Amino acid sequence: MSNRKFFYKGRQDPRQNHVKFGYENRGTHKAGSKKYPLSLVVTSEERKREVEALVAEAELYAVIEVDSSEGAEESIVELTTLLNKQGTVTLDKVPARNDPCSCGSGKKYKKCCSQ
Repeated sequence: MSNRKFFYKGRQDPRQNHVKFGYENRGTHKAGSKKYPLSLVVTSEERKREVEALVAEAELYAVIEVDSSEGAEESIVELTTLLNKQGTVTLDKVPARNDPCSCGSGKKYKKCCSQ
């Protein structure tokens, strides 16, 4: 036997689970930003002006193309998704047992509204 010691240096090829499952690990990828503008398709110049006004009002960036060919369909799903995004939902804190009741009776919460 030799006198060499074996030192474990860890896994030679780290696991790539985030790559294997297709996770997007870039937190800065924000749709509608200067770097990643929305790509929208409309069917007329008039509609393009309306969509440009919506984009400007929401302070977003978009590349809007006009497709006036017959049978063309409008594609503004990305914009409507961002505009209809709901804000953060916050719930009121329930008072602790011995705190005064929130109804204004002056009693403790455990003897008033918790029942």
